[in-house]
Amino acid sequence: MIGGDGLATREHLSDRELEVMKMIATGESLVVIAERLRLSPSTVTTYRTRILGKMALKSNAKLKRYVFDNNLI
Repeated sequence: MIGGDGLATREHLSDRELEVMKMIATGESLVVIAERLRLSPSTVTTYRTRILGKMALKSNAKLKRYVFDNNLI
């Protein structure tokens, strides 16, 4: 579902995408996220790209704002 502000709701994200989204919002680097989740950095980059696309966000800063505005962490 697309919200009134044009953003998809977080329900469109997989559990892993939501986990990565929260980690990005807390300032974790993609390399650190990859290490913690036991993924390759390129896989985390793919997750980030999918998250930004699904949520119609243009940057990590906007992603962080969304996470905090919606009390996801």
